[in-house]
Amino acid sequence: MFKKVPRKELEQRLAALRSRMDRDCPEWQLLAVFGKINQFYLTGTMQDALVLIPRDGAAVYWVRRSMQRALDESEFGDIRPMSSFRDAAAAMKHIPDTVHLETERVPLAAYARFNKHFGFSRVESADLSLSAVRAVKSTYELERMEESGRIHQLILEEKVPELLREGMSEAEFASLLYPAMVAEGHHGIARFGMYETEILLGHICFGESSIYPTSFDGPGGNYGMSPAVPLLGSRHRCLQQGDLVFVDIGCGVDGYHTDKTLTYVFKGELPEEAIRTHKRCIEIQNATAAMLKPGAIPSEIYAKITGQLDPEFLDGFMGFGARQARFLGHGIGLYIDEWPVLAKGFDEPLQENMVLAIEPKKGIAGIGAVGTENTFVVTPEGGRCLTGNHPGLLAIG
Repeated sequence: MFKKVPRKELEQRLAALRSRMDRDCPEWQLLAVFGKINQFYLTGTMQDALVLIPRDGAAVYWVRRSMQRALDESEFGDIRPMSSFRDAAAAMKHIPDTVHLETERVPLAAYARFNKHFGFSRVESADLSLSAVRAVKSTYELERMEESGRIHQLILEEKVPELLREGMSEAEFASLLYPAMVAEGHHGIARFGMYETEILLGHICFGESSIYPTSFDGPGGNYGMSPAVPLLGSRHRCLQQGDLVFVDIGCGVDGYHTDKTLTYVFKGELPEEAIRTHKRCIEIQNATAAMLKPGAIPSEIYAKITGQLDPEFLDGFMGFGARQARFLGHGIGLYIDEWPVLAKGFDEPLQENMVLAIEPKKGIAGIGAVGTENTFVVTPEGGRCLTGNHPGLLAIG
């Protein structure tokens, strides 16, 4: 019934995490993993549960609910039931003074309940180690991302043109797009690690909607359904002749995402300036992708590419007005926004089989956002695209 992550794959991931923890946190003694995405990465399932990884002992997956589902879905070596953290603590031979946690993921209340039974005195962060290990993809993971990329390309290049019709709202378009994606194999969700980020599909915009401000840390925008749900698409902004259509969506297979943006011109033409700007964004994407080689430094890629752009072009680049995102691309995998990032401060070299989405975009007043986004694997020859190479501004009608 379920596609299980192979046991050997899980063992390799756990070994890689231990090695990275030794590097990042030489004194670590116990790592406790609460987050469902990291649970899935290490066990192949995601439950109301906890993974405990002692430095000098075997890892245990303690499950409150559902034990049956965990056993059905996971090949992890040691899965045990617990009614509360008390059960897990009682099984520990030694609880160290310092415990490493996902400090970006664990709520204060959960931390308090955990520490009530474990009684440690200090917490250190394991976020970097977990993110860095997930960043380098195995063959198993790349196969899923390649399938996601195939679906992504099919949907945006072939299916979207069939769905667009004059007078439809952004929300109506999105409501047709979602089942089309699921029918082709999309796993039905777009997951982000950014705190309290809610995404249904992505940014689905007609015209100037794609440069309307949002709290999302990215170059695009959208009107959304309402102030309570600033997502999906507006019920009131309807497709008109000459509109620029901007579709920036995540797709995924078995938990693993790709990210892609494609633009369309509906029954009309864009001003020549907008077309030139869009083509420049394509050139930036290709130049950036060519630099995605093992050993390359993300911050240096960012500095080199942005340093070649003139001040006039930078106005509106990676976000309209003063709302510029300070990156060119981002890692991607179980989350759409993963480590590393093509931005200042990311100085650890790229490794082969890391996967990044590159998204140079520029907002233009009265028109919307032009540009592109595709997902690339780091290889010795440069970035290998998983999501197709259509240049965008696809003519409709």
